[in-house]
Amino acid sequence: MSLFVIAGMIGPWQVVIIVFALVLLFGGKKIPELMKGLGQGMKEFKKATDTEEKDNDKDEKELKDK
Repeated sequence: MSLFVIAGMIGPWQVVIIVFALVLLFGGKKIPELMKGLGQGMKEFKKATDTEEKDNDKDEKELKDK
């Protein structure tokens, strides 16, 4: 199943239930900290993939020059 099909199955009531469950599990104060950590992790992942792409481009250019 693709992500779009799964996202199409989730309605507004399911989102409300998921948010409610998260608040019950982690508490209102902990959720912003979790989201901050998630955002930083995504930023680091994107930075690492960009660096890897630049390194690959540099290696390909060096091989073409030889």
